[in-house]
Parts: sequence; C-alpha cells; structure tokens
Amino acid sequence: MTARELDEILVLRWPLVMRAVMAGSDEWLKGFVRSIAKHGKRASWRPSAKQEQVMRRLLSELGAAPGDVEVIER
Repeated sequence: MTARELDEILVLRWPLVMRAVMAGSDEWLKGFVRSIAKHGKRASWRPSAKQEQVMRRLLSELGAAPGDVEVIER
C-alpha cells in the first residue's frame, strides 16, 4: 500500500467504514476500525500486512469507494 493510497483510504473512505462498522454488533471489528483511525493520525504509521488485508476486505465488503463521497462544492 503506497503512502498516497493509505492517505486516501484514511481521509476519504475510512470514516464511511467506521460509520458502518459502529452500527453493527461485532466488538472486535469496532475496536479494529477505531485502532486504525487512531494509528492513522501518526505520519510514520503504516499498516502491517494483516491489518492491510482486513482494511481492504472491509473496504470491498462495505463498498466505501471514493465515488460514494458526496461533493459539497463544485
């Protein structure tokens, strides 16, 4: 995962993933998405291979594509 891709995920897509996961009942998953959001604030942080796999799976399952973001100003 490139630094640019990670930034895009954390800024544009991860808030949507967090919202969807927090509405569910899986406590482990809730802790995971909060942990990624917390660690993602550090500029030097990069996800481990396992974290990256889970992140990508969540992104694909929840359909949080960048095109799903509503543009406020045009």
